[in-house]
Amino acid sequence: MDMNAYLSMFIDESNDHLQSLNENLLRLESDPEDLSIVQSIFRSAHTLKGMSATMGYEDLASLTHEMENVLDLVRNSKLKMDSFIFDTLFKGLDALESMVQDIVGGGTGKADVTAIVASLQSIVKGDYKTAGASAGAAAAATGQTSGGAALLDEFQTSVIQQSIDSGHNVYYIEVEIREDCVLKGVRAYMVFDLLGKNGDIVKSEPSVTDLEQEKFDRSFTVFAISTLSQQELETQIAEISEIEKVTVALLDLESLAMLNNAAAKEQAPAAPAAVPAEATAKEEAGKQVGAARSQAAAASSAPAAVSRTIRVDIDRLDALMNLFSELLIDRVRLEQLSSEIRRNDLTETVEHMTRVSSDLQNIVLKLRMVPVDSVFNRFPRMIRDLAKSLDKKIDLVITGADTELDRTVIDEIGDPLVHLLRNSVDHGIETVEERLAAGKPETGTIHLRAYHSGNHVFIEVEEDGRGINRERVLKTAIKNGVVTEEQAKQLSNEDVNMLIFAPGFSTADKISDISGRGVGLDVVKSKITSLGGNVTVDSALGRGTKFAVQLPLTLSIISAMLIKLGSEKYAIPLTSIVETGIIQKDQILNVHGNRMIHFRNAIIPLVSLGKVLDSPDFNEHNESETEIVVIRKGDKWAAVTVDEFIGQSEIVLKTLGKYLTNIEAISGATILGDGQVALIIDPNALIK
Repeated sequence: MDMNAYLSMFIDESNDHLQSLNENLLRLESDPEDLSIVQSIFRSAHTLKGMSATMGYEDLASLTHEMENVLDLVRNSKLKMDSFIFDTLFKGLDALESMVQDIVGGGTGKADVTAIVASLQSIVKGDYKTAGASAGAAAAATGQTSGGAALLDEFQTSVIQQSIDSGHNVYYIEVEIREDCVLKGVRAYMVFDLLGKNGDIVKSEPSVTDLEQEKFDRSFTVFAISTLSQQELETQIAEISEIEKVTVALLDLESLAMLNNAAAKEQAPAAPAAVPAEATAKEEAGKQVGAARSQAAAASSAPAAVSRTIRVDIDRLDALMNLFSELLIDRVRLEQLSSEIRRNDLTETVEHMTRVSSDLQNIVLKLRMVPVDSVFNRFPRMIRDLAKSLDKKIDLVITGADTELDRTVIDEIGDPLVHLLRNSVDHGIETVEERLAAGKPETGTIHLRAYHSGNHVFIEVEEDGRGINRERVLKTAIKNGVVTEEQAKQLSNEDVNMLIFAPGFSTADKISDISGRGVGLDVVKSKITSLGGNVTVDSALGRGTKFAVQLPLTLSIISAMLIKLGSEKYAIPLTSIVETGIIQKDQILNVHGNRMIHFRNAIIPLVSLGKVLDSPDFNEHNESETEIVVIRKGDKWAAVTVDEFIGQSEIVLKTLGKYLTNIEAISGATILGDGQVALIIDPNALIK
């Protein structure tokens, strides 16, 4: 079998399972007694192990198997989670992620995980040295908790009870294989195959893995839910070759309780008679098969859920978007031609095509929309590790993770958010001692929010830490030559806060691998600006800091205002336009050599687009009035003078590559309906 055909599927599903493992381990860390979370973790680990083994990645499979052994003890209440176990499992996850990334890069997925495996094995044996481990070690060694271990854990008991209540047949089965049998594991597999085809297996003793590897003597027991009658089940198992003896007992709630109690007391069960007493003395380390299924799924009549999603290669979506972009350009051209020719049948056809292509445009854009959760989901683990390394207590609260953004934006926004969050942890949130001294709760809180507003998505990172120290920032800025002492005196608090985005700016006393506030923030700002977005910062000393990132919904197809400057046509994105208008020449003010105008009870700068772009047709004409476009960048506004408005249009963004790289006011180009190329103005570059 050619495994390369399944490689991309393996990588996608492995990443999904690793993310699920990370999320559920974090959930378990905050609620270590919740066995249902352990079941979810175990299922993900078990699936990942099977996939890895099938694909031939033995190191991946063996490490997952060792993690599975620890989780098995936990879910069967033989081991209590502690910080050492959590740290070891997280290290195991990091190693698994590195191995999968190696496979993504064309590697073999091999890694030296000897140390992690040794730690996991010491946990299973119960001889690892950590506070509070002795009780867990004793439980693991004896197979008992302080109150005695039941034969089934809470989850397994619940599944069986619900199945009995629903009228399904639940059996306790003991199978004995002939002494001269050569392939015991194969016989065990045949029994499990029969049970699986006619229902669900809740638990086996020894575990499924041990049975497959023939790590058992001659007999094994199984709790199973089946659609077959007791007699049919006994007959069909007995017909498997080299099975010496099979005993099938039908369980009810009373006999189930007696079985569990007898196991806990290490006494032989009084009923049912068909259940042998020695079954209670075996070590309980069963793997659960199909534990996630509801009791209804055990019935043969239950229909299987049909998957309503498919994975689509990103390159195909990009190709679809490019083809649609060409279609959109042709549509605009047809609209222009039909308005010139003025034939009713042509106009009607073009109007219908416009409506259909608009619907198609919405679908294509939605196909490319991805929830920001795909970026956010890696942050809880990152914050946990950073807080632990800095000996701080931090809660990360995420809201709006289902907010959707274009994939091109999602791909680029991860690193800037990592910078902002790492700075919040390192420089924003105080130590436990500092927080208590300031009268704050010892646990700091970082809020990560995402929400839609118009054609933008806002992402906020807010913490309740020490805030930005104005005097310290100014002192550093003057020292680094970012501002002069004279300029510093005139800066507002908001202007001072924005100084931390200056290249090379840092208020950190010492450079750490986590970084002080400011290291890398110039990179954050330039990256967000390159995406057509904006970042602002608001801070109160002693109360905390909030970074707000504003991003466009999509970078592919945008609504724009087309304008003329001499004989050239330009496009300004509508998302940055507040309004358009006309001003009289005598309304232009001169303030310290800068041209300004009154606008809505404020005075805003007047920018000449022709001057900024050094347009060949530009000349400062002496007309009595001029058209303006009022643009916005965060809470800063400016008016841009243009020669003429053409109108609003949907345009396709095309990058310029290496062309016009020296003109910062140009963010790309588009092809208009008449075949002309119009440059797209970057409004952010016009407001300083």
